[in-house]
Amino acid sequence: MNERLKREEKWWRNATVYQIYPRSFFDANGDGEGDLAGITAKLDYIKSLGVDVVWSCPYFVSPKADNGYDVADYRDIDPAFGTMEQWREMVDGVHRRGMRFVMDFVGNHTSDDHPWFRQACQSKDSPYHDYYIFKPGRADGSEPSNWMSVFGGSMWEKNPATDEYYLHTFAVKQPDLNWENPKVVDEVVDIMRFWIELGVDGFRLDAINYLYKEPGYPDVEPLPGSKYGFATEHYANKPRVHEHFNTLNRRVFSKYGAMTVAEVAYVDMDTARGYCGPDRQELDMLYPFDILNVDQEGFDKFAPKPLDLPLLKSELARWQTGLHNSGWLALFMGNHDQCRAVSRFGDDGKYWKQSAKMLANCFYMMQGTPYIFQGDEIGMTNVHYDSVDKFRDVEVYNTYREHVIEGGEDPQKWLQLFCDRARDNGRTPMQWDDSKNAGFTTADEPWIEVVDNYPRINVASQEKDPDSILNFYRELIAKRKQWDVIAYGDFALLQPDSTELFCYTRHCDGQDLLCANNFTDHEVSFDLPAAFTSENVTVLLQNYPDLALSGTVTLRPYECFTLICGD
Repeated sequence: MNERLKREEKWWRNATVYQIYPRSFFDANGDGEGDLAGITAKLDYIKSLGVDVVWSCPYFVSPKADNGYDVADYRDIDPAFGTMEQWREMVDGVHRRGMRFVMDFVGNHTSDDHPWFRQACQSKDSPYHDYYIFKPGRADGSEPSNWMSVFGGSMWEKNPATDEYYLHTFAVKQPDLNWENPKVVDEVVDIMRFWIELGVDGFRLDAINYLYKEPGYPDVEPLPGSKYGFATEHYANKPRVHEHFNTLNRRVFSKYGAMTVAEVAYVDMDTARGYCGPDRQELDMLYPFDILNVDQEGFDKFAPKPLDLPLLKSELARWQTGLHNSGWLALFMGNHDQCRAVSRFGDDGKYWKQSAKMLANCFYMMQGTPYIFQGDEIGMTNVHYDSVDKFRDVEVYNTYREHVIEGGEDPQKWLQLFCDRARDNGRTPMQWDDSKNAGFTTADEPWIEVVDNYPRINVASQEKDPDSILNFYRELIAKRKQWDVIAYGDFALLQPDSTELFCYTRHCDGQDLLCANNFTDHEVSFDLPAAFTSENVTVLLQNYPDLALSGTVTLRPYECFTLICGD
C-alpha cells in the first residue's frame, strides 16, 4: 500500500475530536443536568466547529460515585441522561452531519452496583466471584497489602460475606475486574460488539493500561504520614496488557474498523510504541495523562508548582519525536479530569483572549489528533467558588476530609487549591449565552454552579465576533485539514531553554511550518529561522491583527503565530 493510501486508511490522523461531558453540556428537559437530547440539540454547533469526531464521557446506568465512570449496566442508558431511543437519535444525528461517534468505555472496573459484583460478593462459589479480584487479609485481619488507591486510602475493601478484601484502583465503589479470567474478556468483547453494531465508530478506553496486577501484591514504600503507598510499578503497563490489547484488536477493533484511543499513565516511550505502533495491531493512539503533570509534584494535582516552560516543552517534544513514525498521539490541554487550560497555562484575566488562542495554536499545531474539550473553544475558565460545598467531585471531598476535617489544615488554603486545580473546574456547565445559568438549563439550579463570568464568556457573544476565541478555533481546525505538514511533518524544538517562548518547526514533503508562542505577559524578541524570511511565506494563524514579520519579531504578550512556506 502506498503512503497516500495508508494516510487515507488512517483517517483519524487528519481528524479533530470534540469531547463532551454530557452532564454539563446542555440540559434539554429542564432537570438541571445535561442529557443526550441536549447533545442532539447542539449537533449543528458542534459540526460548525469543523470537527470530525464526537466523544462523549459515560452515560451508562451508574450510581455516579465517580460521575459515571462507575458502570452498573454496560448495555443501557442511565435515565438521568435519557433513553436508548434518544441515544440512537443522537448517534444518527452525528452520522447525518458527516461526523463519527466515539464511546467512552470503562473496562478496568465496574460499579459495586453492577449485578456481576453483587453476585460475586455473596459467595466464593458464585460464578461471578472470579470476575473480580478478591484476596484474604493478613493473619491480623488487615488488608492484603498496603497499596493506595488513586483517590486515597487503601486499594482494598473488606467484603464481610466471604471474609475477603476486593481490589479497587479508584474509588471504593469501583471494584477492578479480573482480566485474567477469560470470561471477563468475553464479556467485554460482547459489550463492545453490541455498541458497534448500534452505530459506535470507536472507543476511548478509560484507565486501560491497568488491566494486569502482579500476583502477590507486594507491599510498597508508604507515602510520608501514611501507611499506604502508590504501587503503580506493580499494576501499570505490565507486559500482559499488550496481550489484552491484541485480543481486543483481533476480536473487535480490526473487524469493525473502530478507532481506538487509550488513556494511559506512567508509560515509558518503548511501552507507548508497543501500544500504538503502526504494526503492533493493538491501539490507534494514546492519550497520556502524564503530559499535564509538569506543573505539580508528581501525580498530586493539589501540590501545584509554577509552570516550568522548558520542562513542558521537553515533555511534549519527547512525545513528538518519540512517536513520529512509531505511533500516534492525542493532543490535548484539558479534559473532564483537569482544571481549565487558560487558567492553568495562560492568563484568564487581562490577556484571556490572547492566551486562550495562543494555547490552541501551540498545542494543536503539533503532530497528533487534537482533542478539544467542551468550553475550551470559548476560553472557559476555572471556578471562583466561595465554599467547598459547591464542589461535587468525590476527590475534593475525600481530600478535604483528610487534610482539613481530620488533619486540621487551613480550610481557605484548600478551598483555593480546589478552585485552582479540582476536576470540577472542567465540569461546570457549558456557557451558551448570557441568560440565567448561561443558557445551560431552564431549571432554577444546575447540578453544579455555573462559573460567574458567563455573561462575558459564552458561545452566543463569540459567534458574533470574528476575532473571538471560538472563531479562532474554527480557523485552526480548518487549516489543519489543508496542510499535510501539520499531520505528518517531523518536529524540531527551537530555543529549548527559553522560559518565555515555545517555538518549533515542522517539515514534510517540501512544506515547512513554524509555530511561535509567547507564554508571558510582556514582549519577547524572536529571530525567525532563515527559511521563514523569504517571500514564499503564508501566515496560517495569528492572534494579533497586525503581525509584522522581519528578521527579528517582537512577540507581544501571549502573542502567537504559525507560518507555512512551500507548496
